[in-house]
Formats: sequence, C-alpha cells, structure tokens
Amino acid sequence: MVQPVSTQHGMMAVTPPQGRVASAIVWGAAGLGAVALLGAAVLWFHYGTAVFFEMIAAGISACF
Repeated sequence: MVQPVSTQHGMMAVTPPQGRVASAIVWGAAGLGAVALLGAAVLWFHYGTAVFFEMIAAGISACF
C-alpha cells in the first residue's frame, strides 16, 4: 500500500505557531485601538469638545 508523505501529526505541528502569530496580530490591533481611543479621550478632556472637533477636522482635511 502507498503511505502518505506527511502524517496528520506532522501537519498539526505547524498550526500552533500560526495561531500564536494570528493572536499576536489581534492583540496588537486591539492595543493600538485602545491607545487611539485613550488618546482621543485625553485630547477631548484637555482641549474641550469644540477645539477637539476642529483638530480632528483639520487633521482629516490635511490627509486629503
């Protein structure tokens, strides 16, 4: 009979590092989102609502 080149056990050994990389990407994106939200809250409390919205509008218009 023909034997498979790679076994199920050999294929499962590749899965955990990919899972760790995906988990690190998700946690990094969540951390970056939390930092952006915290930064927005700090700007909001420091400058007030009117100045905060003007700064956001100026930043967006500078990008385009």
